Amino acid sequence: MKIAVCLKQVPDTEARLRVNDAGTWIEEEDLSFAINESDECALEEALKIAEATEGEVVVFSLGPARVGEALRKALALGADRAVHLEDEAFAGGDALSTARALAAAIEREDFDLILTGSQSDDLGFGVTASLVAGHLALPHAWLVMGIEVEDGGTARVVREMESGKNEILRLTLPAVLEVQAGINHPRYASLKGIMQAKRKPIDKLGVEDLGLSADEVGAQGAGLEVLSVGFPDSGAAAQILEGDPASVAAQLVEKLQKEARVL
Repeated sequence: MKIAVCLKQVPDTEARLRVNDAGTWIEEEDLSFAINESDECALEEALKIAEATEGEVVVFSLGPARVGEALRKALALGADRAVHLEDEAFAGGDALSTARALAAAIEREDFDLILTGSQSDDLGFGVTASLVAGHLALPHAWLVMGIEVEDGGTARVVREMESGKNEILRLTLPAVLEVQAGINHPRYASLKGIMQAKRKPIDKLGVEDLGLSADEVGAQGAGLEVLSVGFPDSGAAAQILEGDPASVAAQLVEKLQKEARVL
């Protein structure tokens, strides 16, 4: 079985963020990055399926040169090949233009399964993979918590629903599955895997390689424009009410009525 996995490199969740001078995004100059959490779970799921079926895992990622680090880690974890969509024209894209580029790259090969994370840890729109499925005209499922590849070219998929309920689907392959974080426990790269990753290929594709034009990708192909980015206003300081219980209760009711206006 041949499996494609789409990864996104996002700011490390432990990193201290600063807004850039233009106020349009965070300052990336000295920021540490990591593979998006649910994407790493998608990769782990792909590796397990490939091991059971003697298959191949190919990872895809779009972004600047630093994305090569994430792809090299994916190779160290066990992926067979990597494809880096690197072109200045890809910069500033949204889910719409990014999905268009990823779909064009994936379409260059025949895959039995395309896995992604359910959403990114930085923007969190959760629609890129759905758009990829639309471009490829493939069935897809979101918030996947279980995957079982069956004989006959189908996959049994468990989706996480609200109120503790699950939904079970059977999809005809090829299909696009958006994996929820927590579906598994991603493995750690071994020393052997790290050494082997140095010899595994990372293909680089630009806009022309995908048969697209510059106005279809990146900021030019986006339907969304980020006007500004900022941190939430800090809340007011806590107020400590003093006195006996009856007095404190009266003060609290007064504040709820006159200040909070919730009573």
